[in-house]
Amino acid sequence: MTELILAVDTTHEFGSLALLRGPQLLEETLIHSPEGFGQILFGRLAELLARHALTTADLDCFAAASGPGSFTGVRIGLAAIKGLAEATGKPAVSVSNLAAMATFGSTALRAVVLDARRGEVYGAVYDAGGKAVLPETVMPFTAWLQTLPEGQIEFVATDFSPFVAAIEGTRYAASAVTLAPRALATAVGRIAYEHMRAGQAADPAAIDANYVRRSDAELFWKEW
Repeated sequence: MTELILAVDTTHEFGSLALLRGPQLLEETLIHSPEGFGQILFGRLAELLARHALTTADLDCFAAASGPGSFTGVRIGLAAIKGLAEATGKPAVSVSNLAAMATFGSTALRAVVLDARRGEVYGAVYDAGGKAVLPETVMPFTAWLQTLPEGQIEFVATDFSPFVAAIEGTRYAASAVTLAPRALATAVGRIAYEHMRAGQAADPAAIDANYVRRSDAELFWKEW
């Protein structure tokens, strides 16, 4: 029987949970929690499993969006799936938000962009197979545009409206734009399934966050 996968995305205030059997989605649940997910995540997970008459012991793999995004949110999601995986003796997979967003594109080169605040964006370019063509980075949008590879580019974003003016008059002015949903748990789960098929699901202790940018504490820390 195809593996059951539980996927979690708590990297921003519009989080989501997904239960999949292989690549097939059984249910995705949206969670809007501006105050954070620490107090509600396990309750929502329990409710999702109960609706399908499942327990954590029935699951074959646990997956989480690993960022970039809210530092606290990233840690909560990863800690949850690492704890569940360790408790059940099952593997875990962490998936970049940008890689998950890229799955909603349809062309050979998918430039994924996510608002990183402070006048910067998280950006990366993936091919149709999910391989990174341009690695994940954080920088101002206009500077990032200058690093993009030659060829037809499709932009993928949850909201591209802040960047429309910046591509006017450039070679990207006529580029396709695809909007990815805020809920990424299903995409995370499907990528995790591919990792399982390839034998790349990991010991939960081995997975880590994908912050891309250092935390405020690291950025502003000074040695006295």
